[in-house]
Amino acid sequence: MSGDKIPPIGTLTDRVQLRQRQSVAEDEGGHGRVYVPLGTVWARVRSLTGRQGTNADGRSVAISHAVVLRFRSDLGPGDRIVYRGRQLDVLSASDINGRRAYVSCACSETSVTG
Repeated sequence: MSGDKIPPIGTLTDRVQLRQRQSVAEDEGGHGRVYVPLGTVWARVRSLTGRQGTNADGRSVAISHAVVLRFRSDLGPGDRIVYRGRQLDVLSASDINGRRAYVSCACSETSVTG
C-alpha cells in the first residue's frame, strides 16, 4: 500500500476477526500467550509473497499479507488477524496517511508440514 493513497471504502470486502495478544501467568510459573477477540471488521486482505523453507525437521511455508482496515489504535505488532480460518500474525500496523482513517498491517502466515 503506498504511503498516502486512501483505499475506496468499497474495497474493504473481506470479513476478519481481530485478536489482541495478552500475557497471562501460568500456575507452574512463567507466562503464556492468549489471543483475546477484539471484534469482527471489514478489511481488504491481499497476499504478497510466499516462500518455502525448513523449520526444525519439517518443511515450512511463509506467506506475507497486506491487510487494510478502518483505523484502530488497539491493534499492533504481536496481535493476530483471523481471515477465513487462517492465522495472520501482525508484524506492523501503521496509519496510512496520518489522518487516522485507515491502518495498514503487514502480516505473516507460517505453516509447517511434514
